Amino acid sequence: MSIIETEGLSKRYTALRGEGTLAVDRLSVQVEAGQAYGFLGPNGSGKTTTIGMLLGIITPTGGSFRLFGGSSPAELHAARQRIGATLEYPNFYPYLSCRDNLRLVARVKGRDESDVQEALDVVGLATRQKTKFRACSLGMKQRLALAATMIGDPELIILDEPANGLDPAGQREIRGIIRELGRRGKTIFLSSHMLHEVERTCTHVAIIEGGRLVHEGSVEEFTAAGTVAAVGAEGDLETLRLAVADFEGASNARIDDGRILVQLSGRGLSDLNRFLSERGIFVSHLSLERPSLEDAFMELTDGSGGTAGFGEVQ
Repeated sequence: MSIIETEGLSKRYTALRGEGTLAVDRLSVQVEAGQAYGFLGPNGSGKTTTIGMLLGIITPTGGSFRLFGGSSPAELHAARQRIGATLEYPNFYPYLSCRDNLRLVARVKGRDESDVQEALDVVGLATRQKTKFRACSLGMKQRLALAATMIGDPELIILDEPANGLDPAGQREIRGIIRELGRRGKTIFLSSHMLHEVERTCTHVAIIEGGRLVHEGSVEEFTAAGTVAAVGAEGDLETLRLAVADFEGASNARIDDGRILVQLSGRGLSDLNRFLSERGIFVSHLSLERPSLEDAFMELTDGSGGTAGFGEVQ
């Protein structure tokens, strides 16, 4: 079942002079139930604008979208009651405790105290529930925002840059919470500019740049397509490269950092090893290497988009 489906969705911000800014340009994506879907792009690529349109905060200027299969105003209103969402900068009352802030959220959603306690437990704030929001660290604030999205048991959780500004330990905590939500059967729509976080957290991803969709698919598909065999052996590398290139199904054999990288089609590493040994070449290293999501991004964009605006890739 499609939870989010956009068709040619666009948003142009008008200006007093000129044509204004096209923030989202004919975006068509599809998010299925149970996916952890990464919405990946540099800062300013249209991610937050897209989320604003889905949540009814921003009015589209073109195209359409469906939530839980519905697209009429009444259907979208009903669908949004099934969504928990947090934007990049969580907004809570600074003088209230974590628990009291969540109590207000629960009251607005028509939920009771049990929802508040469960949310605090899941995000690891049960022991800090009396801490006032203004005294919370950035990581605690982000975890509180995640707790707020959980109240009401939403089917779809939309997160806008939930790990932004956090140190590696904080990022790991947020990643663990998101994975737990996925294990509970939630559909996750995660907007981020951090390539490594999307790769570690999501099952599917859409890469957008300049408001346009570059590519959409599973993380597995993104990275598996570029998987290569790495071959190492004693002796002349060019001789090894030529031998590997003669193997049936081998393509693009090349020397890279003292070894041979080659794409294989149809046959595996054991067949390649046997082929080389029959030629008197005994390998010292043979493995499959899968590219990272960063590698896939650079390949899809030919490096033209660079990583400007992206977080550091680890």
